[in-house]
Amino acid sequence: MKKEEKTNVMRVLDGKKIPYKSHTYEPDPTLTGEQIAEILGEDPGMVFKTLVTQGKSGAYYVFVVPVEEELNLKKAAKACGEKSVEMIKQKDLLPLTGYIHGGCSPVGMKKQFLTFIHESAADYDRIFVSAGKVGHQIELKPDDLISIARCKVSDIV
Repeated sequence: MKKEEKTNVMRVLDGKKIPYKSHTYEPDPTLTGEQIAEILGEDPGMVFKTLVTQGKSGAYYVFVVPVEEELNLKKAAKACGEKSVEMIKQKDLLPLTGYIHGGCSPVGMKKQFLTFIHESAADYDRIFVSAGKVGHQIELKPDDLISIARCKVSDIV
């Protein structure tokens, strides 16, 4: 039997003794979040994407929203007390977070940024986020993700 490949996210969760289930699928950077939810056989509302922004002040913020939704930049700016926020450039993602586009997770980034999760996460007993690598997702309780990533729950879509 092949040993499961552990991502940094899984090692962080194991270290904090937070229960999770890992799911893998054929890595394809062209897949949309909705297609990933379909591959997982789950409601797209339960599958969350991780978005990294920069505020007018220069500070970075992380937003975790359902794959079927778009981050509302005005609501995001209000949530973090900024005049405005904008998405960071894709080329800046890896050096800033340690993750690549399509494999960015709110858990285990190089640095802990102020993180917000959409309030709909509370509607589910389990949610999915990237496990830190394209083709890998983790399933865990929303409260566990909120705790480990120090998320603030907010209306950001």
